[in-house]
Amino acid sequence: MTNPTSFVAVLMGSDSDLPVMQATLDVLTQLGVAHEVRITSAHRTPDATRAYVQEADQRGCDVFIAAAGMAAHLAGAVAAHTLKPVLGVPLDASSLQGMDALLSTVQMPGGIPVGCLAVGKAGAKNAGYLAAQILSINDPVLAQKLRADRAKTADEVIRKNAELQTKLAV
Repeated sequence: MTNPTSFVAVLMGSDSDLPVMQATLDVLTQLGVAHEVRITSAHRTPDATRAYVQEADQRGCDVFIAAAGMAAHLAGAVAAHTLKPVLGVPLDASSLQGMDALLSTVQMPGGIPVGCLAVGKAGAKNAGYLAAQILSINDPVLAQKLRADRAKTADEVIRKNAELQTKLAV
């Protein structure tokens, strides 16, 4: 069964990241996954980032999600201070349209892994789902919520196809 103090930590490099990362928070909330959100920077507040990761680890954080743009080293900085899974969400915050953040997040040295999601909102949404899937390994109730969510999504696709077929048949 799941640990009652377990939670997901969602870290952002800036408050400007919230509109994209709201997709993560929405998924976690919808699935009933406890989470907390912090703004912290690998470059501007490295000591505070390290302290938060260590403290969250001790309090029961089971998954960290770190989102940043440009020189997106936040996920790597988090991974350097925990053995818990770290999911990185690269964000589009420069003229490179997120490619800089993607490469900064995905190119980690051996032994300090970061699971890298897609750039932007799709990656943010999937970070919430992937964190929930990790937690569901030891939480059958959460696993059932995830199965129900997938079934609902499948039903929506089937419904939309039926509507399209009806419209095209006219």
